Amino acid sequence: MNKSFAPLAPTSDIRPVVSRVETVIVDLPTIRPHKLSVATMNGQVLMLVRVHCSDGIVGIGEGTTIGGLAYGGESPESMKTNIDTWFAPVMVGQDATQVQALMARIGGMVRENRFAKSAVETALLDAQGKRVGLPVSELLGGRRRDRLPVAWTLASGDTARDIAEAERMLDLRRHRVFKLKIGARGVRDDIAHVAAIKAALGDRAAVRVDVNMAWSEGEAAFGMAALADAGCELVEQPVASTAALTRLVRRFPVALMADESLTGPESAFEIARVQGADVFAVKLEQSGGAFNALRVAAIAEAAGIGLYGGTMLEGAVGTAISAHAFSTFANLQWGTELFGPLLLTEEILAEPLDYGDFELTVPRGPGLGVTLDEDRVAFFARDGIRKTISLPGGKV
Repeated sequence: MNKSFAPLAPTSDIRPVVSRVETVIVDLPTIRPHKLSVATMNGQVLMLVRVHCSDGIVGIGEGTTIGGLAYGGESPESMKTNIDTWFAPVMVGQDATQVQALMARIGGMVRENRFAKSAVETALLDAQGKRVGLPVSELLGGRRRDRLPVAWTLASGDTARDIAEAERMLDLRRHRVFKLKIGARGVRDDIAHVAAIKAALGDRAAVRVDVNMAWSEGEAAFGMAALADAGCELVEQPVASTAALTRLVRRFPVALMADESLTGPESAFEIARVQGADVFAVKLEQSGGAFNALRVAAIAEAAGIGLYGGTMLEGAVGTAISAHAFSTFANLQWGTELFGPLLLTEEILAEPLDYGDFELTVPRGPGLGVTLDEDRVAFFARDGIRKTISLPGGKV
């Protein structure tokens, strides 16, 4: 039987362009203080960016850091200023559909600013995904998994409190891999803290540590040996330099992971060249965006280095783009740490991300697959509605 098909509708040669770039700072409280070697976080600051396009589509992105400028050279406030002042003039009027070409144009005019570039690239990818009706994971090469295992970070600094928190997470079936933030105290105190938590959890959970570059090479050598004896399976960035990482790697029966040393494909290549780590903590913001994160992962794959999906404690939007990217990795041997939204007491999405049975479900809708609750964003925006509403007793 012959079938007849309607002719395809003619396509326009006019492509949508970026018409406006909008940024906002959002201040959100956390469920508890988050103590790192470099800072203690009592809340999280997000920089949200909206890229408005001439076809009416709006893409959203996010930039944030750990502890403001305590972690690195960018802050949410600097991202907003630089996007408003330097990125937007380069973007407006440019083809919104050719994301990598536009990011290359931005890169030619704006040096460094990897976190801000990641936020803008996320918004462009979100818009393009909405435009063509595909999840961002498909724009990045196609997802290989729909769910991602998620570790939880224990960072109260109090051993008993951390054990109780881990037990609660196990009971809720939210997490069974725990990363401990250490480095703010003496090495022996840190080891005792880790050993007590691992002993309490036993074989029910894996324990890892993140030192955030706080140790000297000598301290790291002592600490890694003792941590291995305590049952710790992975140590993240105990020292600052790649040279020191290289001298420490494979000396102890515990995996060594590079984090702060990874600032994009070039640094990934150098660490791989000198065999300076067993595992790469891939972070989209630290890499400069999703496409660069994929390049970092490709270098790791070629060098036989394991992969871990890291976090900058992003909110829901930053977590969503990370989930899309990590879902495309051929291997994700060490899982992910995409728990950022769970550290916040307030939700800014119309529908929260789906966490359950120790994993995060990667959104399947077009673009990032998430929608902002604009009323909540307006309420928590800095100098927004929350700042203008006064209730009896000075509460808001």
